[in-house]
Amino acid sequence: MANRLKITLVKSTIGSIPKHKKTVEAMGLRKVNKTVEMPDNAAVRGMINQVRHLVKVEEI
Repeated sequence: MANRLKITLVKSTIGSIPKHKKTVEAMGLRKVNKTVEMPDNAAVRGMINQVRHLVKVEEI
């Protein structure tokens, strides 16, 4: 497994449940098509799993 993940917000959080909006914002994603790099660990994987329909993930 890679030690970093590149996470891109590909779908808007408008209409999402509040928990998903807060999860996306906690990952540092504010606008559509913005990308952040995060460490590959269980906590981040859990956040990604919760909002997997809104984000695209690449291992780097």
